[in-house]
Amino acid sequence: MNNDLKIFPIYKTKGPTSFDVVEKIRKITGVQKVGHAGTLDPLAEGVLVVGVGRESTRELDKIVAQEKEYKVVIQLGQTSTTDDDEGEKKTMEVDVPPMTRQVMTVVKKFIGEIDQTPPIFSAVKVGGERAYDAARRGEPFDLEPRKVFIKEIQVLRYEYPLLGLKVVTDKGVYIRSLARDIGEKLKTGGFVLELKRTRVGEFTLEKCLTLEKFAQNWQEMLK
Repeated sequence: MNNDLKIFPIYKTKGPTSFDVVEKIRKITGVQKVGHAGTLDPLAEGVLVVGVGRESTRELDKIVAQEKEYKVVIQLGQTSTTDDDEGEKKTMEVDVPPMTRQVMTVVKKFIGEIDQTPPIFSAVKVGGERAYDAARRGEPFDLEPRKVFIKEIQVLRYEYPLLGLKVVTDKGVYIRSLARDIGEKLKTGGFVLELKRTRVGEFTLEKCLTLEKFAQNWQEMLK
């Protein structure tokens, strides 16, 4: 990567949107042309790659296309209207929780190229507008499944109703959809309870700056 580019991994905490982080960097630097590579939902945390300046933001599409790594905790036994902890929950009737070997068998089915339908609360365009806008108005609509590629899934923890995974993906994968679909296959329902993006391409958690650290050193970093 060109060392003159002003591209930084920022640690996004739970709560703010990815756009909130971009806005804060605009205010800190006074630069209006700021963008990010790959949205993190408000409840998600971790690596958010940010470009400052026109030349740097032009490179963000290349970064979005790079491999991404996540750690996710899935809540089984319930569904959510948003496929994460923010939505309205519905408890499923589960007579016997799935055994570890059942979970491992189901998880392996999602490795490789799969058809994945984005969450209705997502930035996918529907009739010229973002899906989440139509969903917030309660309007019915359908989203088409898309081909996506998941390179790796490791089961880190399973103690029903919690399932912890490490997931390595190509671009375009929704971890919320993965949680929902795993829950459907297990006949338990499922949604994202916790999500951390640990890597985007070469940008790792260890390389991340907090917004506070960026604010203290931005003038030096943008020279």
